[in-house]
Amino acid sequence: VHALLGENGAGKSTLMNILYGLYAHDKGTITISGETLDIASPNVAISKGIGMVHQHFMLIPQLSVTQNVFLGMKEAGLVLDMPKLEGRVAELSAKFGFNIDPKSLIWQIPVGVQQKVEIVKVLMRNAKILILDEPTAVLTPNEVAELFASIKSLAHAGYSIILITHKMSEVLNYADRVTVMRMGEVIGTVDVKD
Repeated sequence: VHALLGENGAGKSTLMNILYGLYAHDKGTITISGETLDIASPNVAISKGIGMVHQHFMLIPQLSVTQNVFLGMKEAGLVLDMPKLEGRVAELSAKFGFNIDPKSLIWQIPVGVQQKVEIVKVLMRNAKILILDEPTAVLTPNEVAELFASIKSLAHAGYSIILITHKMSEVLNYADRVTVMRMGEVIGTVDVKD
């Protein structure tokens, strides 16, 4: 778990929006596993195993969890086999302790569960690098604890998590490394244990 720490306006989300292909970079390079990449769109980022959960969720409230997860995915097909897709969502959800009912409508579930749906959406697209933008901003303390238990589970399973935050307690309690940003500049990167 690598935290990006800084005050609001430090450039954390902007930097991650560049990594996710929403914004074009004007200098520097993006290198993943030794390969320099040109990430010109979110589709390219997704194809390279990068997924992003935005601070403001991108879910359609009137659709079910499963419909939201598979929306826009070619592998879901033109005619949806809902029981099969619901089974895939339930399986992935259970694997990381999300406890999401695939049949629930988004507007009927709590915000903390909606965030887990966003994470499942990213995982279903085979992301190995997950960017979480201020994931605790709208969560209750219990939901925060559940979220970080899931984040640790994902990290132990080999996923790389980038946690955008301005909360020092989240960095100290949950991150392995931290990069501090101020006014669009990187101040430094250290291991949290140090």
